[in-house]
Amino acid sequence: MSYCTRMSSPHDEIEALTKQVAALTARVSALEEQRRESSEAPREPVPSAHIPTPPISPSGTIPGIPVAAVTPSPSPLGPVAPGAVLSVPATIRAGPRATGQYSPPSTPAASRKDDDLEKKIGQYWLNRIGIVAVLIGVSYFIKYAFDNNWVGPAGRIVIGLFLGIGLVLWSEWFRVRRYDAFSYSLKAVGIGTLYLSLWGAFQIYHLIPASAAFVAMAAVTAATIVLALTQDAELLASFALVGGFASPVLLSTGENHEAMLFSYVLLLDLAILAIVILKPWKRLLWGSFVGTIVLYVGWYWSYYTLAQRTTTVVFASLFAAVFAVIPIAASPERDASPATRSVTLTMLPLVNAAAFFLALYAMYEHEQVTLTWYALALAAVYLALSAVIKNQLEIEDADFIHLLHVAIAVAFITIAIPLKLDAQWITIGWLVESGVLLWLSVQARADFLRYFAAFALVLGIVRLLFFDHIPADTLIFNMRFATYAVAIAILGGIAVLGKRHAAEAEAPWLNVAVVGVNLLALIALTLEASDYFNRQLLLVRRPGNAYIQYAEVNLAREFSYSAIWLVYGAILMAIGFRRRSAFVRWQSLILIAFTICKVFLFDVSQLGGSYRILSFIALGAILLGISFIYQRDWLGLSSQTPQKKDLPA
Repeated sequence: MSYCTRMSSPHDEIEALTKQVAALTARVSALEEQRRESSEAPREPVPSAHIPTPPISPSGTIPGIPVAAVTPSPSPLGPVAPGAVLSVPATIRAGPRATGQYSPPSTPAASRKDDDLEKKIGQYWLNRIGIVAVLIGVSYFIKYAFDNNWVGPAGRIVIGLFLGIGLVLWSEWFRVRRYDAFSYSLKAVGIGTLYLSLWGAFQIYHLIPASAAFVAMAAVTAATIVLALTQDAELLASFALVGGFASPVLLSTGENHEAMLFSYVLLLDLAILAIVILKPWKRLLWGSFVGTIVLYVGWYWSYYTLAQRTTTVVFASLFAAVFAVIPIAASPERDASPATRSVTLTMLPLVNAAAFFLALYAMYEHEQVTLTWYALALAAVYLALSAVIKNQLEIEDADFIHLLHVAIAVAFITIAIPLKLDAQWITIGWLVESGVLLWLSVQARADFLRYFAAFALVLGIVRLLFFDHIPADTLIFNMRFATYAVAIAILGGIAVLGKRHAAEAEAPWLNVAVVGVNLLALIALTLEASDYFNRQLLLVRRPGNAYIQYAEVNLAREFSYSAIWLVYGAILMAIGFRRRSAFVRWQSLILIAFTICKVFLFDVSQLGGSYRILSFIALGAILLGISFIYQRDWLGLSSQTPQKKDLPA
């Protein structure tokens, strides 16, 4: 049946009407799509659609549908006759372009930027400029009134207090209407006015005592904190933080009130910590830390004496404890900014530990034993904190924070060693520490500890080679040789045990450890020979001894160097052959080559008689022996190169 004839049932009529609405909706969507395109690439006009409509009676109703269900409305298409075919006019089909009324729209991104800039100017810049202008005008009026004695000192303070309270209350009117930025700006001005009024009442006009002004400022700070929590506004909390730490400075009388000052700062730090536990406002912790440091340093610079050291240490320890528990106490699940949380929980413990130890060092600079015990105690505390963090903290950065606390503990142990020990014991302490850290890294599977172990090991070896001047009165059995033996043992352990526990990227460092063992052993043996013959030279220099004896001892010393190096090179070569290690054999060859140069360039001219003979014979015998082993090809080296006929044995 044709759509232009009367439908047989109401269901068919409703279905036809639904199709008509759907077609109109599609047409509107196509027109909106055309507007989003640039004028350079217009869409082809959508062909007109002839959409049949259900028949409409002369009364304007559709058969089968109640009159009340249909509300006639003016149609831009004009009246529709019964049974007529509905078509979309050409002006609508082709869009505004066909009528010449179309203008290309601006780029949406640029439009949004313009809107954002306009919004910032209108909402924020004009807001702040207006507030500043009003405050300047009011300030000039008040100053004019003061200059003409319209208002006395008490009246001025009362005006300031009422003005501050009024601004805070007025800001609530704007906040309720969702003008948050404007509301917080007014609150900032109001709170600042209250602080300045109380400061003027005490410091300028002396109308109230310091205690009353302090209590009033503390009340303003507490009220601001309550507003921040109830309105979920971090900005208000920052106002409270600034005002809270500024209060002692504003109310300073120039007198020393250490207990009162630091008790107030401690309460303020605990309040900020409580806020951070409830809200994800970890940036406040940095403000609290900086404020505490500034007030502490300012007080210490002006008032600290040795008689106050015990009290100062107690308060400094409490401050450090507040910021040390932040990784445990701060609630990670409420964090809105993971980046801020990560920076705070990783950097603040490190800065806090350094600041606390510097404070202790300033008070115990000349008491190294006491400082050593403090460093060891801090190491134990941070190890305990690392264990708690590892077991309880369930955030993405928990492992790193745990390892960071272990690193801080290691740093304190490293600091304690030179504070407690002297001379070679510092070197031994660092060397032993490196070995312990390597063992812990294997047991706890904490690879990062190896970096600290390497640092301690380098410190120990550098100090051993360049800074330690340990006297040696006996051969071999002395503290210098023992210190070298500790270093050799640590490097040897790394070379041997590292084959089982080192990662592939760490394998080259095992070879470095082997070279280090050999170099330290050669240096230790050479120093022993040098000191032995130096002691003999002191004996022959006594009056009555012939000069020839001095020359003989000196020649014996030079020969001993060549002998030690030759014997050590031969031992290395034997080890290299036995273990089939080309790396060890090459070390032996380099050492022997260096000894050859010494024998031919130095010994031949300096040594005489039996020493020259022994030097050359020993060198030749060792070289022939090594050559024989290579010619016998006991290692099968010829199998790796083109075959050559063996020389006769």
